[in-house]
Amino acid sequence: MEELERRRRTNLLAKYRPYNKQREFHRAGAKYRERLFMAGNQLGKTLAGAAEAAMHLSGRYPDWWDGYRFKKPVVMIAGSESYELTRDGVQRLMIGPPMSEEDWGTGYLPKADILDYTRRSGVSQALDSVTVRHVSGKASTLLFKAYEQGRGKWQANTVDYVWFDEEPPEDVYLEGITRTNATNGLVTVTFTPLNGMSAVVQRYVLPGSDAGAATRTVTTMTIEDAEHYSPEERQRIIDSYPAHEKEARTKGVPALGSGRIFPVAEEDIKVTPFEIPKHWVQIGGIDFGWDHPTAGAALAWDRDADVMYVTKVYRQREATPIVHAAALKAWGIWLPWSWPHDGNNDMAAGPNLASQYRAQSLNLLPEKATFEDGGNSVEAGLMDMLDRMITGRWKVFSTCPEWFEEFRLYHRKNGKVVKEMDDVISASRYALMMKRFAKVKPSNTGWAFTDRKVV
Repeated sequence: MEELERRRRTNLLAKYRPYNKQREFHRAGAKYRERLFMAGNQLGKTLAGAAEAAMHLSGRYPDWWDGYRFKKPVVMIAGSESYELTRDGVQRLMIGPPMSEEDWGTGYLPKADILDYTRRSGVSQALDSVTVRHVSGKASTLLFKAYEQGRGKWQANTVDYVWFDEEPPEDVYLEGITRTNATNGLVTVTFTPLNGMSAVVQRYVLPGSDAGAATRTVTTMTIEDAEHYSPEERQRIIDSYPAHEKEARTKGVPALGSGRIFPVAEEDIKVTPFEIPKHWVQIGGIDFGWDHPTAGAALAWDRDADVMYVTKVYRQREATPIVHAAALKAWGIWLPWSWPHDGNNDMAAGPNLASQYRAQSLNLLPEKATFEDGGNSVEAGLMDMLDRMITGRWKVFSTCPEWFEEFRLYHRKNGKVVKEMDDVISASRYALMMKRFAKVKPSNTGWAFTDRKVV
């Protein structure tokens, strides 16, 4: 029993089983070179970073692993804001409690794979490097660094993998990327966004026209995704934070302050899904895209109480109208669809977008989305949505995570709406604008409503 306990304590990696959001973060490594895991405090972001780092260093990938696999030993840099924080965070999870050397080997690097280490002078029990046994029989190298050194101290090494735990300054982050250019290596970042919409956060969530955005992705994790907390514990934790830090610390949402377009508590609009009453009318909205995603949203309207419910959402980038239409028709071929003005673009170069979707039998409305007075102001649509949220007349099913991701980050800069990461919200806004064309779901769902008749 003592030997079994020793093996358990010194091979923590073998027991690692990620939550769904942690698994999503790992899986993204197979497709994206740069990854951000943006989550609230104590939800498991650093733990996930440590477990993955240990897999790459040792080459010990579990059977369930569907992320990136290095086929050889690696050189890795891992760091945080200071050497003390690197020691107490990254080093502790990788090696074990820093102040208890007899427990070194109880972190995510199996004790049997720790071949050697060097100490850092000037910081008690802090390590400078670790040599790790790789399954190939060769050795990997883990180097510990700190942001307080500045970018100059990150320039010496060419590495395969960089892990920033806690948000780095932009110059240090860019230097970390540079260290991986020769190897085409990976860069991961795990932090709670307490610095607001910083340059590093914007690099991921608001990349603009940056061509490199195609190689980056962000995974967000809220306290609701942390399976180790009970509902009562979650509420106690949420209540413990001051209002201005609550969303950053529990949902991983960058502090946007007065720039938020919808300054409404998420809990005030989120509802548990229910079966839509037969007499309610429904409508879909679609936002066309390619580099930015094509998105869809289905709305159900309780006309008696004048409450709109977002019931389903869809978001996918770099796919054709054939793919998007097939996914959206699954919601019901009878469902009318509202669409934006860019679907009516010039047909000189070929069929416009609206025509392409109609050719796939998606039931687009005859005209682009407008209000009853013929206008199509973005601000008017956003104010209508906000007014409904404040008065309890806008609700979103909890099964629409993409909608809430955008809701948390939607903001203004210099008074203007930042048109980034707003695809699902735009789709729901188009549907709201055209609510007068919403339809009751027919009892015979095989019917298809065209622009002029029922077939």
